[in-house]
Amino acid sequence: MEIDVADIVESENGRDQGKAFFVVGTEESYVHIADGKSRKLEFPKRKKKKHVRFIKHGDCRTAEKLRSGDKVQNSEIRKALAAFAAGAGQMQGGL
Repeated sequence: MEIDVADIVESENGRDQGKAFFVVGTEESYVHIADGKSRKLEFPKRKKKKHVRFIKHGDCRTAEKLRSGDKVQNSEIRKALAAFAAGAGQMQGGL
């Protein structure tokens, strides 16, 4: 599956393993990810695509703003990921 901007991914390797992130940019074999807290939009983490696991296509307002290129705040990223984690926790037992 192709990972694109505004998708939610989970890090599979590194010190951020198991954390959810929004994809804020893509390259050939890399993605740029941010969670608004440890990795802010101003300095996203560059990570190989093979080291992240696709979770779902972002379907919230924040994801729409990322796709359209509108300005997004770090607080919006944090809130959207927290809402996703709360919903995933009820349905699947956690992220």
